[in-house]
Amino acid sequence: MLNSPVKNYKLWLFILMGLFCLTPLISSPVALLMGFTLASIGLVPENIDLGKWTKKLLAYSIVGLGFGINLPEAIEASSSNLGLIVGSIFFTLVLGYGLTRIMGLDSKTGHLISCGTAICGGSAIAAVAPAINAKNDQIAVSLACVFLLNSIALFVFPTIGHALQLSQYDFGVWSAIAIHDTSSVVGAASAYGDEALKTATTVKLARALWIIPVALLSAIAFGGDKSKITIPFFIIFYCVAILVAYFVPQGQALYSLLFSVSKQVLVLCLFLIGAAITVKKMRANGPKPLLLGVLLWFAIGGASLFYIVRF
Repeated sequence: MLNSPVKNYKLWLFILMGLFCLTPLISSPVALLMGFTLASIGLVPENIDLGKWTKKLLAYSIVGLGFGINLPEAIEASSSNLGLIVGSIFFTLVLGYGLTRIMGLDSKTGHLISCGTAICGGSAIAAVAPAINAKNDQIAVSLACVFLLNSIALFVFPTIGHALQLSQYDFGVWSAIAIHDTSSVVGAASAYGDEALKTATTVKLARALWIIPVALLSAIAFGGDKSKITIPFFIIFYCVAILVAYFVPQGQALYSLLFSVSKQVLVLCLFLIGAAITVKKMRANGPKPLLLGVLLWFAIGGASLFYIVRF
């Protein structure tokens, strides 16, 4: 009975801070820090399935962002960066395989971290994990590494972009290639500007389409179950939203509202992601998985930035 008021206090505080994240007063990095702070001091309610809520809200908000994307610009951004998208994915997967062998890291954990870095963070890990019959602890370690680096990217990427005076378009492409999760890509690009946000979202989701073939190849390589491969249907609905906005321009006022609301819901997603990260969890995983994640992140981030700046 004594614990009940404490649990209620945690729940209402968590809900209140979550609602606060839906206001324009809170930015993506601040929301992430808010969630991380609550998790670190033990104020996240135990009965809330953070992963489930984050996944659902992220999918809905991505679809909403589709209403703010210009179809011709989306086609141009995707087609002109196809070589960079494909090249970066294969480069990261091959490098991840080599580093995993050199470091003596568990092969499935290394592969999940590589897939998360190469394609789209937690979504890629969630799609590939059942295909290779990964264990829960292998999935948890991989997600923890990716989420931590995503959190850092929210602060680091806009700072580097401004320091190098990257254009809105170039920053959008770079963040889409070098940041893991779609939520953090959108968060970093949103902080840089609306044009960067639209470019980043389009290129990132073109990259995310590679989840399906990579999951299939992973199942073959690890002798897993190809029938357990999950398809990210929100990408399809995102494309439908773009088509609706293009072919039915009369609803532009509604589309602008949906785009704005979706951007703020993504801030809430980052709050939930932050609430799932604790220093204790990261320490429990040991240094090797995080080291692999950092090396892969530096490699893809540095190589893609060099390519974008020079070419």
